[in-house]
Amino acid sequence: MSDELVIVGGGMVGACLALALQGCARQAGWHIRLIEAQPPGGAEAQPSYDTRSTALSHGSRLLLERLGIWADLSGCVEPIRQIHVSDRGHPGVTRLFAEKESVPALGYVVENTRLGEVLLRALDPQVVEWMAPARATSARAVVGGYSLDVEVGDASQTLHADLLVLADGGRSGLLDQLGVHRDVSPYGQTAIVTNVTSAQGHGAVAYERFTPSGPLALLPLAGQRSALVWTLAQEQAEAVAAMADADFLAELQQAFGFRMGALTRVGSRVCYPLKLIRAQEQVRAHLVVLGNAAHSLHPIAGQGFNLSLRDTLALADTLVAANAAGRALGDLGVLQGYLDRQQGDQRMTVAFSDYLTRLFSNRQPLLTAGRNLGLLGLDLLPPARRLFARQAMGLKI
Repeated sequence: MSDELVIVGGGMVGACLALALQGCARQAGWHIRLIEAQPPGGAEAQPSYDTRSTALSHGSRLLLERLGIWADLSGCVEPIRQIHVSDRGHPGVTRLFAEKESVPALGYVVENTRLGEVLLRALDPQVVEWMAPARATSARAVVGGYSLDVEVGDASQTLHADLLVLADGGRSGLLDQLGVHRDVSPYGQTAIVTNVTSAQGHGAVAYERFTPSGPLALLPLAGQRSALVWTLAQEQAEAVAAMADADFLAELQQAFGFRMGALTRVGSRVCYPLKLIRAQEQVRAHLVVLGNAAHSLHPIAGQGFNLSLRDTLALADTLVAANAAGRALGDLGVLQGYLDRQQGDQRMTVAFSDYLTRLFSNRQPLLTAGRNLGLLGLDLLPPARRLFARQAMGLKI
């Protein structure tokens, strides 16, 4: 009987794990199931002005090359050749340049639908069973693994998992069922996510702009669009998001300035309350918590998916090595070894994202002066700027 690996959540993280493991699964005789609530294809998968996007670090590009999909993906991404970090109303500015870091780009921005399409095409249906639309309604520990109840259309079935991976996002109901507690630290902010177009275009520059009302990021997209993540207090965010397009653009222009010229078009807006969420447990025997279910970060630093991708490849490497050594798929010692390997990266990345957010959301005069001196220092001191750049690029310091 083949070993059963069940991944709940067939989004980018779950699909990357399945892809990273399918070669070993083919040799070892594992059966991989991907359970996803949203069906592939259809209207939601068609590119549009309002398509949501993800920032990929340079380090993530290297990992996607390992997965063998970068060649197919490279025509769908927009490179980030410069990162411009500023604090509105203050002189401190830091600029990072790809050529100074000896990389083709500091990062890339990809529309989620494009990345999803490339990942799904790369999965081998002989090894990976895609169950969508499907919903895992309950999970419970049993001898040798987990038992999982799944609804597929009007039918239901019970699956056995030698290894169960929960990659179903920050609001995973299965975590609550299994008693996996999470630490939640609200930021008191809501993110407005949309796409905008400017008169001058983005010039392959990603902007991180800190304002008295909250930080915002503008990331380059194809067609001279930019992906906007604008964080504001909840009541303010809801009011701003509901504005007519012209009023919204005027409000954003005042917050961001004219580095890209006049802002000329905006798409539909979606609001997301922001919290730092960390699972208190990421591994148990036969169980791994991965992606946003393990750690959900503030989006302004663009670290969330990149950290999850590093976790995903580290887990895959650990499982492949364990299989070569004859160890069981859900062995707690194997899974704990994966977590031990990744905890340093997780702590550093979470701290970097959280500290940056809280520092630049605080308007106390002494902190404002100090952080602007810090930005000036990063711009003037190459060693400090390089450390900052390597963290932003998802590379080891």
